[in-house]
Amino acid sequence: MQVRLDSRKQLLFIALTCATLLSLVYISFNSPRLIMRAAKDKPEFKWRKSYIITKYENWFNDSAVTDQQTKTSWGAPIMWEGTFDPLERDEFYIQKKVVIGLTVFAIGRYIDRYLKDFLVSAEQHFMKGLQVIYYVMVDNVSKAPELQMSPGRTMNVIKVPKQSRWQDISMMRMQQINDLIQDKIRFEVTYLFCFDVDQVFVGRFGAEALADSVAQIHSAFLTASRNQFTYERNPNSAAYIAPEEGDFYYHAAVFGGTPYLVFNLTRNCLDGIIRDKSKGIEAVWHDESHLNRYFLDHKPAKLLSPEYCWDRRPAKYIRYVRMKWMPKDYKKLRDN
Repeated sequence: MQVRLDSRKQLLFIALTCATLLSLVYISFNSPRLIMRAAKDKPEFKWRKSYIITKYENWFNDSAVTDQQTKTSWGAPIMWEGTFDPLERDEFYIQKKVVIGLTVFAIGRYIDRYLKDFLVSAEQHFMKGLQVIYYVMVDNVSKAPELQMSPGRTMNVIKVPKQSRWQDISMMRMQQINDLIQDKIRFEVTYLFCFDVDQVFVGRFGAEALADSVAQIHSAFLTASRNQFTYERNPNSAAYIAPEEGDFYYHAAVFGGTPYLVFNLTRNCLDGIIRDKSKGIEAVWHDESHLNRYFLDHKPAKLLSPEYCWDRRPAKYIRYVRMKWMPKDYKKLRDN
């Protein structure tokens, strides 16, 4: 009898040990890639480098478009018209009761020239049917347009300092977004998109664009070869990308994701800008150069085709324009 009891105890011990080891193995391979740790009174978010992307869900039809690439080498979908059912995507996220944040900067003459058109078009086309919070950052609050928001949508106008050069406006928006995520946005939204103001929505820009991290393929480089990408090529810059490296050329006019991962993106870009400034370096395309370096190291979970940010040229492969650039007169707009 004693031998039988001891055998049962030994089998129970072995079973518990195996279960514990299996749990540890599972946790090590499935732990979140994002780690939050407290630092003083504000959180810091650290990205654990990983290229593992969740496999396609059944909503994405990567064979619907045959003349363009619809998935990346790391398994992320590239969104084109026809690769998703818009009604299904809307219903999916409406049921989840997600809240979408939108940040946009309008400094100096950009307020008068672009801001109202951008916001009016967003009310018509951006994330229709979902809750949206606009974070409109201006250097002159009195010039911000007063608009009647649709139900479930609100607008916050936030004053930001005016920089002496347009290049600094472009680069320092990373700091403003970063600070705003820490202080406000992370408590209020599920996903966040960041846009340049000198563009307008002209078609559906909906829930199909949502993901943990979202990058926009630059329309000017969709058909270009890697050696034509205008990456930062100075090896001393934090934004440097070697000639043999690179996946796509991404446009800084549109990027997004969860607040945590947008925080990580803006923090990394800001850190790179600061390091470059300490060396007297300014990346060739400013914050966009640093954004491209970031997405090379941290692969986005979803890419938006140039349909989502088009430059107005005719092209047979663009079947549905969702956002387009506005005419730009940089000489008048950037003489600050």
